[in-house]
Amino acid sequence: MASSGLTRTSAARAFMVAALAGSVGVGSYGFVAERAGQPDTGATTQAQTGTTVAETSGNQPSASESAMTFTTADQGSCLTWTVGPDGAISGFEQADCEGEHRFEVSLREDLGTYPTSEFGPDAPMPSQTRQAQLREELCGAATIRYLDGRYDPTGRYSIAPILPPAAAWEKGDRTMLCGLQETDRSGAPILTTGRVADQDQARVFEPGQCVAVDQTNSLTVVDCAEPHQMEITSKVSLASVFPDHTPAVEEQDAHLGDVCTAAAQDYLGGEENLYQITLQPFWTTQKPAAWDGGSRSVNCALVSSRPEGQFAELSGTALGGREQLLIDGAPPAERPERRPLRSETGAGGAGEAAPAPDAEAPQ
Repeated sequence: MASSGLTRTSAARAFMVAALAGSVGVGSYGFVAERAGQPDTGATTQAQTGTTVAETSGNQPSASESAMTFTTADQGSCLTWTVGPDGAISGFEQADCEGEHRFEVSLREDLGTYPTSEFGPDAPMPSQTRQAQLREELCGAATIRYLDGRYDPTGRYSIAPILPPAAAWEKGDRTMLCGLQETDRSGAPILTTGRVADQDQARVFEPGQCVAVDQTNSLTVVDCAEPHQMEITSKVSLASVFPDHTPAVEEQDAHLGDVCTAAAQDYLGGEENLYQITLQPFWTTQKPAAWDGGSRSVNCALVSSRPEGQFAELSGTALGGREQLLIDGAPPAERPERRPLRSETGAGGAGEAAPAPDAEAPQ
């Protein structure tokens, strides 16, 4: 049963959520920055479109083989490749979807049959702007159909197209592959395993990571010595908690209040350490649209609130104790001694102890 202190912490959380409203919101760590790739070096992920220009293994087709496409991959295939230090792609090949791969194909499209003469035999490769338009025109709806509608656009996976290498395009190959990829913060596709339809699509952080929230509400993992607003204590799957319905945010809050308080205590090595560090348990939730799209996990974290309800700026890790943590440039405030916990006197459970008994909800 939650204590009055936990109730105050929950109230404080409600105010601090406003700092993430809009792009991030209560529902998830929604990444709003363009998940762009690296600069084009001939065979790389295009900078503003997420388009991969594939580099085939082996020899390029000769003039007499101009009808040959750069890949036989079709819907349901998975692809992988190697990325060199300069961003160049090599070793482009099909892979087992249950093993490591970088891309899952949702649609194979022949741009040569596009209902205009735009991609005729002498047409140049589409510009990055046009590639972004093609992603919207051809890939978006097709990929969502491929997933039977189960897609969270704020989750782990982004929709992107793959175009042939320049040499294959010049010889007439107009194959475009639409599909799904998981990317790092720079937008470069990373290795993943399993088919997207079988995965939890939530984009979450790992325990021990420190996360900065910038002015655009983008969340970025930073070194804990750098300014940040959240320190992650755990990653929680809600799939087994709500197996038969889409939970309201209030239902998730009711469950996560105790779970994330316990996670904070475990992370710091005890309830007394949580009390002394003056930080508050915080958690994210999944909005109904994200849940229905396949996101089932959330994060528990430690934060500090300013009186006006904003996130305070943290430097250092809470694991280092009061000596290593700064809150808005100052050490954590001194805490008064408390009466023994009821669990210590045999009168009740530790779960009734407030994580921050003296913390009042910001006004």
